[in-house]
Amino acid sequence: MKTIFREYDIRGIFEKELSEQSVKLIGYFLGKKVKNVGEYVSIGYDARTHSPQLLEWLTSGFNKAGVKVLNMGLVATPINYFSNYQEFDSITPSASVMITGSHNPPEYNGFKITLNHAPFFGDDIYSLGDEIIANIDMVIEDNTTATIIDVKNRYIDYMVKEFGHLKGLDKKIILDCGNGVAGVAIVDIFDRLELNYESMYTKPDGTFPNHHPDPSVEENLIDIKAKLKEDFELGFAYDGDADRIAVLTKKHNIKGDELAILFSKKMKNPTIIGEVKCSQVMYDEINKIGTAIMYKTGHSNLKVKIRETGADLAAEVSGHIFFNDRYFGYDDALYATLRVLELVKDGMDLDQEIEALPKTYSTEEIKVKTTEEEKFPLIDKVKELLKNPPSDFPKIKEIIDIDGVRVIFEDGWGLVRASNTTPVIVTRFESTDANSAKIYEEKLNQLIEEAKSLL
Repeated sequence: MKTIFREYDIRGIFEKELSEQSVKLIGYFLGKKVKNVGEYVSIGYDARTHSPQLLEWLTSGFNKAGVKVLNMGLVATPINYFSNYQEFDSITPSASVMITGSHNPPEYNGFKITLNHAPFFGDDIYSLGDEIIANIDMVIEDNTTATIIDVKNRYIDYMVKEFGHLKGLDKKIILDCGNGVAGVAIVDIFDRLELNYESMYTKPDGTFPNHHPDPSVEENLIDIKAKLKEDFELGFAYDGDADRIAVLTKKHNIKGDELAILFSKKMKNPTIIGEVKCSQVMYDEINKIGTAIMYKTGHSNLKVKIRETGADLAAEVSGHIFFNDRYFGYDDALYATLRVLELVKDGMDLDQEIEALPKTYSTEEIKVKTTEEEKFPLIDKVKELLKNPPSDFPKIKEIIDIDGVRVIFEDGWGLVRASNTTPVIVTRFESTDANSAKIYEEKLNQLIEEAKSLL
């Protein structure tokens, strides 16, 4: 059970790990922490078939702790975050919980937690897990008392007001909601802005009958790419809980770090945070007009770093885009959609901008299977081996170890880091030369295999 308490959130398999007992206890012990800052928590849930059941169990735990529950029903994760900045009949939530399995398989679910406008993560989640395990036999009675609140329509109204200048934009757009929760809001926003669009898979369905809701995986973009071969000019695809986006033109699948470059061009002296998987091109291009900061991967990490630095924006390659410029500093794929359309309306040619960037050769994320128990010791062993690498190892210029290890070589870099959500080691490689990228991949993979043999 301890493995469900992850770096960024709580995540596990319904009934096996997220059982009635464990979820009620999560609500109760989390509720005790909420009581330190206030007495209300807003809860929403995604399209997964078991999300309403988890809501009931979680609500029982919060009620036992004396925390009043505000139930927003079926919403996207960014709408859940939005609730933290709203007042409902003179009540402002002190915390929020989003019940979501994000892009995981249908049997998974979990909780993304915000406390006092900040992500609840890392050591806080781990200590919460320890407390729950120590009290696993505590009895919590059913009590699903909650107040219904309408955050979704308030969010839609906000977006329509903020982006009224997009009305009637002359671009033909295709949306792929992936049977997640993006469709509960983006369709209404587009209708009210009188945009020219069609949408696919907008009906929330936690069995995900059309394709898996992870737009960072190319095979999940087959349908939207087929539409773009027709007369559509721009496409947007979303993950299961709508906090990650894929932006597609007829020519390009624009990654999160590339989007960060595009957005920065419309900001004055921007400060932009990237994660360790972002291209060196992003850091170089942004440093020409502002300041780029490299930080840890993970939505919670980046939200904290935005608060710490006051940065305008943060981005992950996978499509988490966090706007602090004109927004609240959290990852919102629906809001990011509208900011992309704003760039287009202002005359930016997305393809032209992407094609003007320095050419690099990079791999997608390559995942090496391991175990939850071994993944972090494996990274430590790789770091140790890098202190005295083999004689045929490429020349190392610098090692950045803020999250795993990013090895800077003469013409590029390689990354080896442990995933905080799954039992895998994630690698990525980039170079200005295709052959060098392959060499970096080959040599670092050999080091990973040696590290495995030494565990």
